[in-house]
Amino acid sequence: QVQLVESGGGLVQPGGSLRLSCAASSSIFSLYAMGWYRQAPGKQRELVAAITSGGDSNYADSVKGRFTISRDNAKNTVYLQMDSLKPEDTAVYYCNARYTPRNYWGQGTQVTVSS
Repeated sequence: QVQLVESGGGLVQPGGSLRLSCAASSSIFSLYAMGWYRQAPGKQRELVAAITSGGDSNYADSVKGRFTISRDNAKNTVYLQMDSLKPEDTAVYYCNARYTPRNYWGQGTQVTVSS
């Protein structure tokens, strides 16, 4: 069992920045593909960004050029740098770790973009 603990959410004004962190309790963290998902009220959970064990990343079209996913295998941590935030980025953000067939989720962290 892998525990994922997210942090870094909060309230930010439009145009502002936040950095989310997700710490994993696994000695084989480097083997996991990691992802950030989000779920806004009344909407389905959607993939925001993902990074493979080899460091390749991909992004949802809505966040390309504004968000950056990265990982530090020495710290068992994945990050999501969010810049130029918009009100439509408001959601609960979840960290995901996948190493087939294993699949784990964090508890989520709220991000609210509002003036």
